[in-house]
Amino acid sequence: MSNSTRATAATATATAAQEAIAPCNEVLLRGRLAAPADERQLPSGDIVATFRLIVDRVDARASSVRVDTLDCAAFRPPVRRRLLAAEAGDVLEVAGSLRRRFFRSAAGAASRYEVEVRSVTRVARAAR
Repeated sequence: MSNSTRATAATATATAAQEAIAPCNEVLLRGRLAAPADERQLPSGDIVATFRLIVDRVDARASSVRVDTLDCAAFRPPVRRRLLAAEAGDVLEVAGSLRRRFFRSAAGAASRYEVEVRSVTRVARAAR
């Protein structure tokens, strides 16, 4: 094997290794919309739709807690429109990233985690 072939193979191996350990912040959730989404304007002028998703735990035997309730936020206009059209109890599938938000409260600096939603699909309508 020539030196240039070895160098090319080594570069390809190094690139594949970097891609295999590249950071990943991908969240995929499927659950029930707890209540209609709320849309508001932030001090920055951005508009955000916020909502809570109730996700059943797959293996509820491990804990007395049967569901997780997750805060979510959507900034993209098409995603906000889909969320505002959804009703409480609709089953939604959301994809996005986990974010930690910092803010000031009466007690001082605080933070919380939420899913920043990139896409949303209604899987099923709420049972009537």
